[in-house]
Amino acid sequence: MNKTIIVSNRLPLQVSINEDSLKITPSVGGLATGMKSVHAEGNGIWIGWSGIPEEELDTNLYNKVTAAIQKEKCVSVPLTSKDIEEYYEGFSNKALWPLFHYFMEYTGFEQQEWEAYKRVNQKFAEVILENIEEGDTVWVHDYQLLLLPQLIKEKKPNTTIGFFLHIPFPSYEIFRTFPWRKEILSGMLGADLLGFHTYDYERHFLSSVQRILRLDVNFNQISYQDRLIKVDSFPMGIDYDKFYNAALEHSGKPKENSELYQRLHEHISEDKKLILSIDRMDYTKGIPNRIKAFEYFLDKFPEYQEKVRLVMLAVPSRSNVPQYQKLKRETDELVGRINGKFATVSWTPIWYFYRSLPFDDLIDLYISSDVALITPIRDGMNLVAKEYVATRTKNDGVLILSEMAGASKEMNEALLINPNSFEDFAHNLKRALSMPLHEQQKRMKFLQKRLKRYNVEKWAKEFLKSLDDTKQLKGAIMAKKLTGDYEKKLMSDYHQKKKKLMLLDYDGTLVGFKDNPQDAKPDDHLYNLLDKIQEEENTTLVLISGRDKETFQKWFGHKNYDLVTDHGVWLYQNKEWIALERLKTEWMKNIYPILETFVDRTPGTFIETKNFSLAWHYRMADPELAKIRTIELNTVLTSMVANNDLSVLKGNKVIEIKSSNVNKGRAMSRVLMQQDYDFITVIGDDWTDEYMFEEAPDWAYTIKVGLDKTNAKYQIKDPEQVLQLLNKFV
Repeated sequence: MNKTIIVSNRLPLQVSINEDSLKITPSVGGLATGMKSVHAEGNGIWIGWSGIPEEELDTNLYNKVTAAIQKEKCVSVPLTSKDIEEYYEGFSNKALWPLFHYFMEYTGFEQQEWEAYKRVNQKFAEVILENIEEGDTVWVHDYQLLLLPQLIKEKKPNTTIGFFLHIPFPSYEIFRTFPWRKEILSGMLGADLLGFHTYDYERHFLSSVQRILRLDVNFNQISYQDRLIKVDSFPMGIDYDKFYNAALEHSGKPKENSELYQRLHEHISEDKKLILSIDRMDYTKGIPNRIKAFEYFLDKFPEYQEKVRLVMLAVPSRSNVPQYQKLKRETDELVGRINGKFATVSWTPIWYFYRSLPFDDLIDLYISSDVALITPIRDGMNLVAKEYVATRTKNDGVLILSEMAGASKEMNEALLINPNSFEDFAHNLKRALSMPLHEQQKRMKFLQKRLKRYNVEKWAKEFLKSLDDTKQLKGAIMAKKLTGDYEKKLMSDYHQKKKKLMLLDYDGTLVGFKDNPQDAKPDDHLYNLLDKIQEEENTTLVLISGRDKETFQKWFGHKNYDLVTDHGVWLYQNKEWIALERLKTEWMKNIYPILETFVDRTPGTFIETKNFSLAWHYRMADPELAKIRTIELNTVLTSMVANNDLSVLKGNKVIEIKSSNVNKGRAMSRVLMQQDYDFITVIGDDWTDEYMFEEAPDWAYTIKVGLDKTNAKYQIKDPEQVLQLLNKFV
C-alpha cells in the first residue's frame, strides 16, 4: 500500500529522558495538528529529528528511543549537537529566517553554516530514501529543508514530492542578495507542487525563479528540465472545533482553578476593557513597536487611561541568540517605563508575562479579552489571530491585525493596520474599543464561518489533492515523452526504410540558446555528427531555420546537407541557393522604429535585422518587464501587420515579424515533393516549427524539444538529448 511520508525539521513528539526513563508526548503545534489525520491514515510515516542529539544516546538508549518513536509511526534523523548549532541555530535561523522576514540587518552568511545546511539536508534525504517505496508520496515542510526535494528527486525521479513553506517568501530584490540563491531555488524545484500561505509569497517565488534561474513560467507552472512544476497558495487553518469547544467548556469565563483566574476575575470586576497580545519573543513580531504604539494611544486618547489594560504574553524563543536577548531587554524596559509613566494605585496599563501558558490558560485569555492586538512586522500566516476568532462563542470581540501577516489576506473583516504607523494603531484601537456589539458580531460571524470551513484538515486535504493532480500532469507529459520503447521503434523504422528524410531546426534544437545569437555557431562535435547522418545511405538531411541566408552560408555552406533559411524563403541544394518565395521588404522601414522604441524602454533587448524579417530578442531582459512589453508590442503590431500581409511569430524569447506567405511548413512541403520518402523525422522547439509538425504526414516522427503544448507526437527534454538521439541513428 502506498504511503505518505511527512518530513519536517522536528518530529511531532516531545521526547524526554530521565535516568533511562523515556517519556514521549505529542506536540500541540499547528503543523502537528494539521498533519495528524494525514499521519494517521494508512501506513504513512513522519520523518524528522527527535530533539535529542546523537551523542547523548548510547546504544541501549538509542534502541529504546528508536523503538518508542517507531510505535508512533515516526522515524528519526540522527543529528549531532554540531549539526543543530550550525544548520538550525546557524544557517536556518541566522540566514534564512531573518532574510525571508525582511530583516536583512540580522542576516549572516557563513560558509561553514551553509556546508552544515547542505550536510543535514543530505542526512534527511538518506533517511527518506531508506524508507521510501515505489508509489509513495513525500510532503516536505519549511525553510530548514529547502534543498531536500531535489535531493530526493535525483535518486527517485518518479516519486511525487510536495513542499510547503510556512514562512514568507521574500521579494526578488531581497532574495537576490542571498549568496546561494540558485542552489536554494534548484533544491525547491525538486518538488512537483510548491505551496505557500498567500498569493504574494507565490508571486515572489515565481519572480525569483524567472529572474535568477531564467526559467519559463506560464501562469503558476514552471518548465524545468523535463518536468512541469505547479506553484499555488494554501492558507493554513487551525483546528477550529478544538478552540471553539474549549471556549464553550469555559462557559465564556475563566475556570476558577486557572492560575490566571484571580487576575482576570479582578480585571472583569473592575469593568475595564482587556486588550490581548500573544506572540513568540521574536523580532518579526514587532513587540516593542506595539508597546510604543500603545503608549501613543494612551497619550492621544487620555480618556482611556484606567479604562483599558494590555495583557502581553511573550513566549520565550531562541533565548541564547544575541538579537533575541536584546529584544527581551528592550521589551522589559519598555513595559517598566510605560507602567511607571501611567500606573495609578488601582491600575497598571500593561500586564506582561514572559512564559508559555497551558492550553486552558490560553483559552482563558482569549475569552476574557475584548480586543486581540496581533500586529507582527512580518509573519508567514499567524494562527493566533485565527485562534482568537474561534474562541468567540458569543460572536463578540474585535481583531486588530497587521497587514503584514499572511492571515490578513483572508481576514478582511478584522481591522487591518500598518504595524509601523502609530496613528493607524491608535485610531483603530479606539475604533475597536468603541465598536457597537452588532458590528462586532457581524464581522466575527463572517470570520468564524470562513475559518470553520477552511480549517487545518481542509488545508492538508487541499494540498494533497493538488499534489495528487500533478500525477495527471506528469502522465500527460509521459504520454508524449520519447521513451526507450518509442526510440527502439524509431530506430527500427529508420534502418528498414529505403528513402529517409531528417528535417532539423537549429536554435533550441541542435544548440542551446545564447544571449547573443551569433554565439550559437556549430562546433566540431556537431559538424561531425551531422556529417555522419548525411553520409548514411539513402538519407537526406535538411537544416531548416529562421536564421538568415548569410549566417547559414558561413556556417554550413561548405557542407553537403540541404539548408532552408529565413523560415522558408531560401533553399540551399547542390551548393546553390534557390528562392522559394519572392518577398517585399518595404514594410521593414516602418516597423523598425517601433521596435527601436521598445529596445529603448526595455534594457537587455535588441533587434536582429534579417533579409526578410525583423526579430526583437528579449532573452537578457528582466522576465517580468519583458512579459509586459511583449503584450504591448503584440498589441501595437497587430493593427499594423493585418493590412500588410505580415505575421508575428512568438519564438523562444524572441518576437519576429515576417511575411505571412512564408513558414517552415510550406518550405517542408516543397522538400517533400522532390522525392518519395518512406521515413521522415522532424525535430523542432518553438512555434515556428509547429507548421512543420502540422504539414508532416501522419506516419512521420515529429518531435518537440521542450514541454510546451505541441502538435508533435513526441517530446524530448533539451538539445543535449536531441544530440544523444541523433547519435543513435549513426
